[in-house]
Amino acid sequence: MKTITTTEDLAAFCDAARAHPYLTVDTEFLRERTYYSKLCLVQLAYPGDGENDAVIVDPLVEGLSLDPLLDLFRDDSVVKVFHAARQDLEIFWVDHGVIPTPLFDTQVAAMVCGFGEQVGYETLVKKIAKQSLDKSSRFTDWSRRPLTDAQKTYALADVTHLRVIYEFLAGRLAKTGRDRWVAEELNTLTDPETYTVRPEQAWMRVKTRSNSPRFLAIVRALATFRENYAQKRNIPRSRVFKDDALVELASTKPADMADLGRSRLLLREARKGDIAEGILAAVKEGLDCPKEDLPQPDTARDKLNVNPALADLLRVLLKAKTESSGVASKLIAPAADLDAIAAGERDVSALRGWRYEVFGEDALRLCEGRIALSAKGKNVSVIEL
Repeated sequence: MKTITTTEDLAAFCDAARAHPYLTVDTEFLRERTYYSKLCLVQLAYPGDGENDAVIVDPLVEGLSLDPLLDLFRDDSVVKVFHAARQDLEIFWVDHGVIPTPLFDTQVAAMVCGFGEQVGYETLVKKIAKQSLDKSSRFTDWSRRPLTDAQKTYALADVTHLRVIYEFLAGRLAKTGRDRWVAEELNTLTDPETYTVRPEQAWMRVKTRSNSPRFLAIVRALATFRENYAQKRNIPRSRVFKDDALVELASTKPADMADLGRSRLLLREARKGDIAEGILAAVKEGLDCPKEDLPQPDTARDKLNVNPALADLLRVLLKAKTESSGVASKLIAPAADLDAIAAGERDVSALRGWRYEVFGEDALRLCEGRIALSAKGKNVSVIEL
């Protein structure tokens, strides 16, 4: 197995890869101790069964530039194949401002092709490539050198079997005409906005029990401070303070260091220095926030007048469509979409694009009383009215 440690060798591999229709890609990274992922390995393979068509690239080697690979990522003539690509793509976008195109994600394709919800790579290797994976190196420290042969074998398996999986899924999609469906799903993955974290919006991810605008203003200020602090120092946000501590601080509203010292959930390191000062400033900012600038809770979902009987019927229809199409139900319509449709909402993803063809059209007809559902044994069928 070949490990690339020079820019020249990487350029030679990328030049060879351009002669092929696709390139399979995977990465190994660490994120436990940092805010941003630390890229430790890149695995690459193009079609073939020789010694040089699958390689490991070591980005930690001093002097190695990934520029040849980034140029290949921009080459529209070669499809870049990943499995569960989101974290990999985030690394390349954050570190280099590049998103590989055109893109193919075998996890998304497998969900469209009837392999279930969020199907794992190991499952696809077994079902499609008819191989098994040695997962003994799954929880290894990929930043340590030298790499063992077992680590290299594990890493390469993530791109060599992926070739077989890609060709199988791409063939099935072409045969069924569902390649357009996958392309629609990949628009989110190829949108840079997906990987852009705005500190001022971080509060929306914090779960709270109170919807008081003033309380939420403090949550917003604390979450913004935490995000900025974590980004600038490249540490996990939980190392600054965790969500439960954030909610506690928004409730107790500490005004000085003595108040901070009485916190039950705040880490010891956060009770002093820059973090403590940042917390106190954020709490004051939330308390002083002008009334017109207070955040407003999203109560739209709470106000939905859901018809529970209709929502149940939509779930039955979705199950029938899932079974007949072979597409994972969560990919077609999450539970929130079903409730929204049952409440009369129409601006939902389940009623757009390929989802409309598979489920949305009949969902609307069911809501309008133009079709009914009939059960016979384990099967559910649509009846025209």
